[in-house]
Amino acid sequence: MPEFKTIRQVAAIGILPEHRLRALVKEGRCPGIFSGTRFLINVQALVEQLERESMEAVNAEAGK
Repeated sequence: MPEFKTIRQVAAIGILPEHRLRALVKEGRCPGIFSGTRFLINVQALVEQLERESMEAVNAEAGK
């Protein structure tokens, strides 16, 4: 079962700063759902996305 948290709750965990999380939501790149005016982040999906993007960056750097 996915765990959903608000932007502030995720920022308090220390995954990313609140400002960066809000930017990802605005860009449409943050996994989650809107509940009314509040955006709830799927924490596990966010962690997986960040790990995947990190590995892609490392592999791209190694391929240079």
